[in-house]
Amino acid sequence: MEYRRFGRTNLNIPILSLGGMRFQKSWDQLDFSEISYEEQNKVENILNLANKHGLSHVETAKYYGTSELQLGMGFKHTKKIPNIIQTKIPPNNDPAIFEKDVITSIEKLKVKKIDLLAIHGINTDEHLHQAIKDGGCIDILRNFQKENIIGNIGFSTHGRSSLIEKAISTNLFDYVNLHWYFINQENTKVINLANKYDLGVFIISPTDKGGHLHTPSNKMLELCRPLHPIIFNDLFCLRNKHVHTLSVGIAKEADFDLHLEAISLLSESENYVPKILNRLRDESINALGFEWYQNWNRNLPSWEYTPGNINIPVLLWLSNLIDWLDMEGFAKARYQLLGNGSHWFPGSNANLLDVDVSEGQLLKVLEGHINPKKVIRKLRTLKEKFGDNVAKRLSKK
Repeated sequence: MEYRRFGRTNLNIPILSLGGMRFQKSWDQLDFSEISYEEQNKVENILNLANKHGLSHVETAKYYGTSELQLGMGFKHTKKIPNIIQTKIPPNNDPAIFEKDVITSIEKLKVKKIDLLAIHGINTDEHLHQAIKDGGCIDILRNFQKENIIGNIGFSTHGRSSLIEKAISTNLFDYVNLHWYFINQENTKVINLANKYDLGVFIISPTDKGGHLHTPSNKMLELCRPLHPIIFNDLFCLRNKHVHTLSVGIAKEADFDLHLEAISLLSESENYVPKILNRLRDESINALGFEWYQNWNRNLPSWEYTPGNINIPVLLWLSNLIDWLDMEGFAKARYQLLGNGSHWFPGSNANLLDVDVSEGQLLKVLEGHINPKKVIRKLRTLKEKFGDNVAKRLSKK
């Protein structure tokens, strides 16, 4: 394992972090008596493996069902508490509720101190206001800091880049958990700003949200050779020295293997990654056409200003991923979350097109785009492929 300085927290953080979201029993809040020996044993085996491989940072959240409860019991049973523990608490307009949530998480984790406490899901301006207002969430956390119950304060976000930059620029946070990986590099400038403020940078879910790389398409496998797509994506992220750690979402013990292989190849990443990037870029131009490749995301309306709140930028991105990398399973999951994932996945999918939203309405908001008709054709194709079903965010929040 390699370690990096986690920004101004000065913590020595492993470049792979154990994500607590996927190896818990349930997304529901259960009593420990409802968790079987086998289910708890799985958690403790994964904790032991993480310790063996040097993943000395584990992160979880109030929203992750039984995760905090099971990790707390796991720390007690294995007697191997990770060097760095992070949990995440959602912002709340009522500071008393937020404070109670922090206390509950600490009690579940059965530790004397939470090293990293993130405000979970600063996804809107209102969330940021709740965090930074006088007497708000950060003021509550400062009081916990004085009692040495928590260490550094950060935030996690699925929000747009401008909001993340606004939060970083308050200079009230020590680190940020955000999305950034090969198929979604929108937050590149955000990461540079985080470095300017000396914030730790934690990458959320690079394998799952990075394209369901645990179940890659044959085309993605071919384009990433000789590396597995997970290894390529890990190396892509970790080549950026302003990135400090990647979340590894473990569902079973074997899920460590490819990530550990990436670590073993990190010093040789320049022998692999640039060639794969060139191959992926060439195929993108080949599959999408040069004009579309260059211009597809220019002059697109934001979902708030689009009839039916259709999130055209995200939907075109998903369409491109299908045409370019055969990421149909990933695109289907994301399509069906739109309209059902609240502020975590804002805007709606294309199901209302030709029902409550007409082609003419969309053509008006697409006037500045290079090919409005092609946009609408792509939206219709997505609706035909994926429009029947809905999905909910895993935590149902």
